[in-house]
Amino acid sequence: MSVERRSLLAEKTPFPDDLDERLRAQLTFLVEVDQLKTVLRQSPLAAADRRENDAEHSWHLALMVVVLAEYSDEPIDVGHTVELVLLHDLVEIYAGDTPLYDSAAGVDQREREVAAAEELFGLLPADQARRMRALWDEFEERRTPEARFAKAMDRLQPLLLNWMARGGTWRTPGVTADDVRSRKAVIGDASASLWKAGRRLIDEGEIRGWSRSAERGT
Repeated sequence: MSVERRSLLAEKTPFPDDLDERLRAQLTFLVEVDQLKTVLRQSPLAAADRRENDAEHSWHLALMVVVLAEYSDEPIDVGHTVELVLLHDLVEIYAGDTPLYDSAAGVDQREREVAAAEELFGLLPADQARRMRALWDEFEERRTPEARFAKAMDRLQPLLLNWMARGGTWRTPGVTADDVRSRKAVIGDASASLWKAGRRLIDEGEIRGWSRSAERGT
């Protein structure tokens, strides 16, 4: 069964015919990923009364890597880690955002995102497509110190936003403070000190009633 080709944003205003083929592919990809700005996440912004989008999230992670790299338990290449966080959510342009506390939505997440990675990175010249896919796989597999720290930032950033929102997605029906701790524990795989701070915020949020206590069920 053939799969219908997706219409690309760049086709709305085609590039000149005499543009270099490699550059055309790169610009087509860069226009396509502008859609990241339209993918809404569940996390609330600290600075405005709305939800953040994936592009804002990725930028924030990149800045967090630069600022917080000193807390990594292992030496990391900051530039490489920034690459990982800038790329990690691009697949959501086609696969959509999967909320952290939505178990049902996560059932086919891997399948959707792998298909999206193949399609999206495939817009690039072959050498860059392979490199981008390798970076995305590295983040997903967390097999390097850089990937582990990148994943830690991916979990710490929404924690900060939920703290500022006095609960935010911690208030999701059925979610308890213990669920939050469990989902955020991956931070500790990269930084014991940042996970200690993260746990302190989660614990305090529970004390203040911003998340449900499993014991009370409220």
